[in-house]
Amino acid sequence: MAKSTAKPAAKTGERKLPKPKIKRRQQVIKGAHGGMQLVLVEDVAHLGKQGDLVEVKPGYGRNYLVPYGLAVVPDPHNLKRLESYKIKVNKAREARIADLKVLAEQLARMGSFTIEANATDDDHLYGSIGAAEISKLLKGKNLGIEASMVKLEHPIKEANTISDVPLNLGYGIESKIQLIVVGVKQGAAKK
Repeated sequence: MAKSTAKPAAKTGERKLPKPKIKRRQQVIKGAHGGMQLVLVEDVAHLGKQGDLVEVKPGYGRNYLVPYGLAVVPDPHNLKRLESYKIKVNKAREARIADLKVLAEQLARMGSFTIEANATDDDHLYGSIGAAEISKLLKGKNLGIEASMVKLEHPIKEANTISDVPLNLGYGIESKIQLIVVGVKQGAAKK
């Protein structure tokens, strides 16, 4: 005898409709001042360090921070991923700080640096010596100093002078070098 697989009698006139799908947008959390809140993935100058929860204007967040990977929307997945990333970044930051301290010690031991430039008979330079020229001089000595690290108040425009040049190596590490500017007379340079 075969068993019948009869369905229970359904109520007449009632159809079972599928549940409507609800679209969920990833809403950005608004801050106290009306801006959007984001978690920084990398250090951003004048904004915050990596891992900070910051509030920024919506356009700045949408058009710059999020597309360039500098910040993410704070949700549980991103926060978990950020914690593991923070550990790697902190190790790299500590190594960079150690390298910069060694560089500052090397600069202190080297003493003074000499740079030559064309000058008039009155010891006034044709042009000036700025951050780019000092950076080029130090890179020639295998010291990785960028032009942005040189913090001159104003360019050097006089020859036969000794100047103290402050350097900001980053992460609060500062150093000074002594720069001797030697003027080369225009007639002597043509020989």
